[in-house]
Amino acid sequence: MPHEKIDVNVMALLLSLVFFAGHLAAQDSPVALYDPRIEARIDGLLKQMTVEEKVGQLVQRDAYAGITGLGAEGGTRSEPVARGEIGSLFNLTDPGQINALQKLAMEKSRMHIPLLIGLDVIHGFRTTFPVPLGMAATWDLALVEHASRMAAEEASAAGVRWTFSPMVDIARDARWGRIVEGAGEDPYLGAALARAYVRGYQGKRLDAPDSIAACAKHYVAYGAAEAGRDYNTVDMSERTLRQIYLPPFKAAVEASAPTVMSAFNSLDDVPASANEFTLQGILKGEWKFPGFVVSDYGAIRELIAHGIANDGPTAARRAFLAGVDMDMESNLYPDLIKQVRAGGVREVAVDDAVRRILRVKYALGLFDHPYAPEKPSPAAIPPEYREIARRAAEESFVLLKNEPLVGGGPALPVNSSVRTIALIGPLADDAPDMLGPWHTGGSSPKDVITLRAALAERTAASQMKLSYARGTDIWGDSEAGFAEALEAANGADLVILALGEDADSSAEAGSRAHLGLPGNQQKLLESIAARGKPIVLILFSGRPLALESVIPHVRALVEAWFPGVEAGPALVRILFGDGSPSGKLTATFPRVVGQEPLYYNALNTGRPVDGIDLTHRPRNAAERFHSRYIDEPNSPLFPFGYGLSYTQFAYSPLTLSAKTLSARALNSGRGASLLVSAKVKNTGGRYGEEIVQLYIHQQGTSVARPVRELKGFRRIALAPGESQRVEFIIGREELAFWNIAMKEVVEPARVSVWLGPSSVEGSQACFEINE
Repeated sequence: MPHEKIDVNVMALLLSLVFFAGHLAAQDSPVALYDPRIEARIDGLLKQMTVEEKVGQLVQRDAYAGITGLGAEGGTRSEPVARGEIGSLFNLTDPGQINALQKLAMEKSRMHIPLLIGLDVIHGFRTTFPVPLGMAATWDLALVEHASRMAAEEASAAGVRWTFSPMVDIARDARWGRIVEGAGEDPYLGAALARAYVRGYQGKRLDAPDSIAACAKHYVAYGAAEAGRDYNTVDMSERTLRQIYLPPFKAAVEASAPTVMSAFNSLDDVPASANEFTLQGILKGEWKFPGFVVSDYGAIRELIAHGIANDGPTAARRAFLAGVDMDMESNLYPDLIKQVRAGGVREVAVDDAVRRILRVKYALGLFDHPYAPEKPSPAAIPPEYREIARRAAEESFVLLKNEPLVGGGPALPVNSSVRTIALIGPLADDAPDMLGPWHTGGSSPKDVITLRAALAERTAASQMKLSYARGTDIWGDSEAGFAEALEAANGADLVILALGEDADSSAEAGSRAHLGLPGNQQKLLESIAARGKPIVLILFSGRPLALESVIPHVRALVEAWFPGVEAGPALVRILFGDGSPSGKLTATFPRVVGQEPLYYNALNTGRPVDGIDLTHRPRNAAERFHSRYIDEPNSPLFPFGYGLSYTQFAYSPLTLSAKTLSARALNSGRGASLLVSAKVKNTGGRYGEEIVQLYIHQQGTSVARPVRELKGFRRIALAPGESQRVEFIIGREELAFWNIAMKEVVEPARVSVWLGPSSVEGSQACFEINE
């Protein structure tokens, strides 16, 4: 992709003019950053500020009170704050501490500019919801927005007004640990969820005291880290970047996210935190982004290790001129003071960065209301918050397998004939890991209700017997607990196994080369299965796992992710049929790790495997010379969009309102579109919720298009026997792509359309796009 040199000093002069043209319409948005009155106040401040004070606004430091700090340094930031040398702090959650530092900024610093206090509020503050990959599996935008609103209310009450969320990286490789923090592998779903998170965090007014500023991260293509290894290299075409990895960021910006975080990875040989093409060219230029860019933790200093700088001052200059406005914890930007005076960095560029930061502080209302209310935190999570957390967990669970017991019905929900249950596994009574990675300093394992606790309450009320054994550790190899586990299984009608990863096995620096069950959990599973007892597996993880060796041993399998504070009650309700599973995968589950990276919206090849039996080694040339493995099927174990229910849904043949569309009309913006619809019926005997998914494929275009692309989805609820017609509009937004000339347009094509329950099923129809 091109990396043309951009004159950032000229860019800084032009961006304010671009602002007026590009954002006047956005004034109708309740969280729009542009306000002429605020711009005038910023002008007044900039005229009074020294270079030292301006650069101070570009500095963000760690308060070392949270989970992300890498340094051993401690103490306070009091003196630099009082001197105006720090513009933002993060990893503080105590309102008293925050207010004390804020008072120094407002009363002691010469310019009286408030601090911006940030924190990784990723999936809740005190009330911890399922991890983002689990929240994505709900496909419930209203629920995600509601949970984010609750997180904002709790975090803002503690003095936190900026969250480093949502993470909108597209992740196509389950080995990458940070897949847990995002929405999975699809750009359409990722964009929809990005908008929901931003709306939830920021509410109707960004300056409301219970709103927090969102930060879309990590810009950009971090999820494509080579070999799934965190911080690693990324190399891709500009078309793939624009088609797959940029859309969720653009959606967040269009939803008025006022900040963006640059990534650790390099992209096309240029580190993302010094990439003028993506930061100045696309984000600030093409998209007219009015907010500011903050680096990830220490990423500017890491430019030296990347090899594009030999010292700190050079790293600072390259990151700053590329478009990173605020330095998170490298502490290199103070050197910009010397560089401005020496002429290496023009002050007008510094002014632009400071303007962007002050714009966000004004939008948050910090100048008028800088202090947090120092009210005691509630002794317990409010019941209404727990209710939403429980609902989120229930909707996030994905039922991956549910086969009949010998001589009876399906293993789930638990049959009334089951009188004795053995609960076994290292995650059955593990409160800390239920919180998952990236839970905040506001959360506590004491708030968690584990599966064991909730199941004990349920079985006692049902006159059932429950036995429990830990069995093994998550990563251990000791078999000391096997005997107790086998004894519990021997006396049970049903075994519920709680296995999987611990929270530290996912998230940042949580890459894995092997995707099976950690430690000796597989051996424990096989030992219990050898006793002939029916097994229901509850799988806790922050990523898709390779479960080909697990599936034969279990009757039912529920992917529970890391469900949050209501883990136990939500699981027990699903296990006993008080609710029906409705979650759908947003990341493909491989058969074996050798299939990674694995994703549904891939391009076809010139030698596809359609119609070829892949269950055995190729026996002749007709079977061998195709895009295939000789020792494993190409297909995933569980595809994108997949998830079972306790009921069944039938889809009618879909109908199209037209058989042709005009590319010219679509590209002219004249509103050309067609209606796609089908009737969905609950043919089972239980209430259920279905996520209806719309996919398309375009053939005959100037560049190859994916075999399927998600272009719409809808969650519907149906009683037994009830049906509902589900409709979608297909127009320019769904049909445009980056063509051979790198233009985002609609081209003439033959288009296949599917409506169905997953990316590999559905009712199909076709239409043509003419000139």
